[in-house]
Amino acid sequence: MSAPLKIAIAGLGTVGAGTLKLLSTNAEVIAAKCGRPISVTAVSARERTKSRGVDVSAIRWFDDPAAMANEADADVIVELIGGAEGAARKTVDAALAKKRHVVTANKALLAHHGVALATTAEKSGLTLAYEAAVAGGIPIIKALREGLAGNTIQRVYGILNGTCNYILTTMRATGRDFVDVLKEAQSLGYAEADPSFDVDGVDAAHKLAILASVAFGTEVDFKGVHVEGIRRITALDITYAEQLGYRIKLIGLGARTNGGIAQRVYPCLIAPDSPLAAVEGVFNAVVTEGDFVGRSVLEGRGAGAGPTASAVVADLIDIASNRRVPTFGVPVAALKKLKTVPVAERVGAYYVRLVVLDRPGVFADIASAFRDASVSMESVLQRGRNANAQVNVVIITHDTQEASLVRALQKLEANAAVVEPPHMIRIERFPAP
Repeated sequence: MSAPLKIAIAGLGTVGAGTLKLLSTNAEVIAAKCGRPISVTAVSARERTKSRGVDVSAIRWFDDPAAMANEADADVIVELIGGAEGAARKTVDAALAKKRHVVTANKALLAHHGVALATTAEKSGLTLAYEAAVAGGIPIIKALREGLAGNTIQRVYGILNGTCNYILTTMRATGRDFVDVLKEAQSLGYAEADPSFDVDGVDAAHKLAILASVAFGTEVDFKGVHVEGIRRITALDITYAEQLGYRIKLIGLGARTNGGIAQRVYPCLIAPDSPLAAVEGVFNAVVTEGDFVGRSVLEGRGAGAGPTASAVVADLIDIASNRRVPTFGVPVAALKKLKTVPVAERVGAYYVRLVVLDRPGVFADIASAFRDASVSMESVLQRGRNANAQVNVVIITHDTQEASLVRALQKLEANAAVVEPPHMIRIERFPAP
């Protein structure tokens, strides 16, 4: 058997501890698959005495992860710190400067600096691997770069954030509202104390920017992702969606269009027979559509110690086995500049909910606003007159350009009979199995 692959791990949180445990528990299986053992020679974290459920007493300790990247006896630096800047960026930069391979689970780092880091790695003949950065234990990066490499990918979309999926699933199952379910998710450890990155769609947008690059052979362009979260989704919207034959999910969608690449993260209504509708709780799923393979669906746990560690170790096995592919599927020089299609150019159907005063002439005003913006209504529902003589009006539109619908809603918002800002949710049609 060949000499061990020596690795150093920066960050001993949930994923770091899980990686150590997996490497220890499955050491024989891993060595058999890559022809040599994987040996942890150094670790770094903020608190040395913290209990992590794994014994690190025999492993060289570094307080500074960047110093570890410079000084440790290691072939690979595993960065599990997180964040686009700070210690994570310094550690990866130091590792590449010292001609060490890098494995990371850091989606923010790659979304913001992926092309620059890939350029540095490529010039030195190094691997920059990141299966764990997108969808946890789902091997979607390997699927896109290798298994589907012969295809032109037309669309890649999915549920990319388990926190949001748990919240929306629980809201639908219990009828409770967003704030209440968010508190529960925090108490269960599914949401952070500051949940903004999750519930505002940023985490999913980081992952989508990476997926779009690998799927379409374009430069990573996080700034080109249109991002909306789930804070405005109410239990009422979920109820109406169910009555209309839909479910609400936070979806990340990348697609080739005639005008360029669309990159969008937003809550949307999807049909219950679409491949994502049955993905519940903290699970993730990613769907790819290729010109020859057709549609592929991968589903699994998108976070957690075991699934994410599984992805980290898969990358380490590739390095130990001398298997290499370009970071984003093609050499950096071949990555195309991404031309982003603005969301205002989206054409599709929409769900619109208005809260209006129940008085004569209101429906005529609504119809007039939609007519003047060239938006056609497919169906209209009126629900629930309250003590203030207010009713919810729910409209499903025919396919229309988003810019046109926005004009209609702006006109309605200025109408004194519309007592709340109009609420719009996009309808995405994904093919049934």
